Amino acid sequence: MSRVRHVMASGVRGFPPGFWWLWSSTLVNRLGTFVFPFLTLYLTVERGYSAGGAGLVLSVYGIGATAGALLGGELTDRVGRRTTMAGAQLATAAATAALGLVTQVAAITVLAFAVGAAASVSRPAVSAMITDLVGPADRLRAFSVNYWAINLGFGLSAVAAGFIAQGGYVWLFVGDAVTTLACAIIMWIKLPETRPAAPEPSPTVNRAAKPAAPFAEVLRDARFMGITVLAFVLWIILYQASTSLPVSMADKGLGAHTYGLVIGVNGLLIVLLQMPLTRLVKGHSRRRSLALSAALIGGGFGLTGLAGSAALLYAATVAVWTLGEMIYTPASSAVVADLAPEHSRGRYQGVFGFGSSAATCVAPLVGGLILDHGGSSFLWSACAVLGAAVALAFLLLLPRQRLTDADGAVRETVRKAKAADRGSADKEKTPLA
Repeated sequence: MSRVRHVMASGVRGFPPGFWWLWSSTLVNRLGTFVFPFLTLYLTVERGYSAGGAGLVLSVYGIGATAGALLGGELTDRVGRRTTMAGAQLATAAATAALGLVTQVAAITVLAFAVGAAASVSRPAVSAMITDLVGPADRLRAFSVNYWAINLGFGLSAVAAGFIAQGGYVWLFVGDAVTTLACAIIMWIKLPETRPAAPEPSPTVNRAAKPAAPFAEVLRDARFMGITVLAFVLWIILYQASTSLPVSMADKGLGAHTYGLVIGVNGLLIVLLQMPLTRLVKGHSRRRSLALSAALIGGGFGLTGLAGSAALLYAATVAVWTLGEMIYTPASSAVVADLAPEHSRGRYQGVFGFGSSAATCVAPLVGGLILDHGGSSFLWSACAVLGAAVALAFLLLLPRQRLTDADGAVRETVRKAKAADRGSADKEKTPLA
């Protein structure tokens, strides 16, 4: 027991107060994540949608999330982290409450877009603030701790939502909106603004020259864009957990309560194992870590096809892909944080979030259509094949990269040194008045 306490304590030491307020707001928000995991069931059971129709609405949610990720990245670098986060959470609370009250197809579709967009705007700001507050050597640990909070809240909310839904789905929307509002209040009152000051223009730069497009620098980073594409594919697989899995389980006679308990295994394992697993992979090649995570994610979902109607077997498959998720998410976030220049952290996180948000658009539509026309066995087999392909792609994309926390610290030091050298050179070239 003392060993466990030591591992947990060593994983959370050394972070500034601002990080812990951000962590607390994240936990509060995720404790009320009632709607998205049960949105498919709400649409099919309460509103009478087909699996394909529900998938279409969730795809509209994903389109909103995709747009919100890019908008959030731009706002994060332009107006600041705190303002972007608090404003986005307020908008999310309002749209979520409204979504639970409307019944018309058009209104549900429009509000699904609004919820997806508003919720996604804050995510680049959260990642950018973590990068601002925590040095390169501790970023993997920081992203792991934050991800731990996300899943602590998600695991508890998933189990609670299964019971709440039995009293009426509308209460899921009310609870989600209230906790999102509480998150916005904490962010506005307690969080510092961490956006770096804009660099002074160099005297040697032609001020009349047309500035580069905001995202041009990001799109030219080939390694980063490759990671983003692979993230898109992995999230298509992972989002089947909240879109296709509940429908597949319902077809086997397993209802919302059972699904809530099964998917709660995901959050429970992350709460118990995220810190020890982070210590295990820290300092190891992120190339291999990312490849292993993709293989576990694909393999876990592939095994879902063998679960039949046994709830325990579904829980076991969730455990397999959860291990992959625990390795992948903080490692990929740390890689992106290390690659992003200080002045474009929001945009890098926004484009990276674009990959996962675009998956929320594609995953439910593809999953729903495959369930309707190909069956669950074909869907889970496809997930296994895609996971293996992504694992191989990580090995090929990063053949010589050993991106670790130490590498990130070195990269940051070199980047700042080069910036200082350029600044000194500019001063030397500037004629005296």
